[in-house]
Amino acid sequence: MAQLNYLISFLTVTDLFISGVISSATFTIVNKCNYPVWPGILTNAGVAPLQTTGFALQKGESKTINAPSSWGGRLWGRTQCSEDSTGKFTCVTGDCGSGKVDCAGAGAAPPATLAEFTLDGSGGMDFYDVSLVDGYNLPMLVVPQGGTGVNCRATGCVVDLNGACPSELKVTSNDGAVAGCKSACVAFNQEQYCCSGAYNSPDICKPSSYSQVFKNACPSAYSYAYDDKTSTFTCAGADYLISFCPSPNTSQKSSSDGQNQNQNPVAGNSPEYNSTMVYEGALDVSGSSSPSMCMHVFGSHAIAGSVAIVAAIWRLCQHF
Repeated sequence: MAQLNYLISFLTVTDLFISGVISSATFTIVNKCNYPVWPGILTNAGVAPLQTTGFALQKGESKTINAPSSWGGRLWGRTQCSEDSTGKFTCVTGDCGSGKVDCAGAGAAPPATLAEFTLDGSGGMDFYDVSLVDGYNLPMLVVPQGGTGVNCRATGCVVDLNGACPSELKVTSNDGAVAGCKSACVAFNQEQYCCSGAYNSPDICKPSSYSQVFKNACPSAYSYAYDDKTSTFTCAGADYLISFCPSPNTSQKSSSDGQNQNQNPVAGNSPEYNSTMVYEGALDVSGSSSPSMCMHVFGSHAIAGSVAIVAAIWRLCQHF
């Protein structure tokens, strides 16, 4: 009887673990784009999955997901998605090939901006990054909330790389609009760009002129395979806010309204992103004495705040 009770208790805890009720973190995913986004999620092999692998977020919508302890995987946004007459679901960028809204264990077809996580990793720290190694399809920002650590800070790519994409890397939709920007590895499949074969070493594989386009625009995001030093971040005890289009980059075409959105300059070159707006416009973070305090201020404004102010705060927090 004791063994039976132990087995029942074990199965109950295991069931809660797998379903995500017992969690080490929550992901709040927000769509601030002027068009629908369909997030996709792929869990690493051998890890308890999240309770969903894909769903729709209309403009302004958000969804919170519980992550089980030690979860690891990647999350991305799919754009310009639709169903054909047979009910098959496909997307112009980030498609996972399942034919459904749920990705069901399939990853994103490049190009796609990826948020990558390993929770409760070495030393009990969460490891996370935003990667453009598989290319870019839309702006994304990851903001830790309530966490600690010297490298616990926001990361992402908040600019419109589609507008600045080299012609040989562009992915276009049916109407000819730029929908995504391939990485050089994806576009050319050559060892020097993929850090493979004879280039499978950080001492040999160096940034290319193509990866530098990504790195110059988004300094904290992975731009190529060995871009670890400036692109991997760690937190302990954090939840995570993941925002699509946290700044006013809306060059994607909406699959629901059929209207082209206005293209905006790259944030780093636009006067709208001058950091003095934080002081003159609405919010002062000058009293923030640490990255975690600065990001706490950021997190409190990241959903409802002005996109220009959000982008400016994010830039200031990177200077700590």
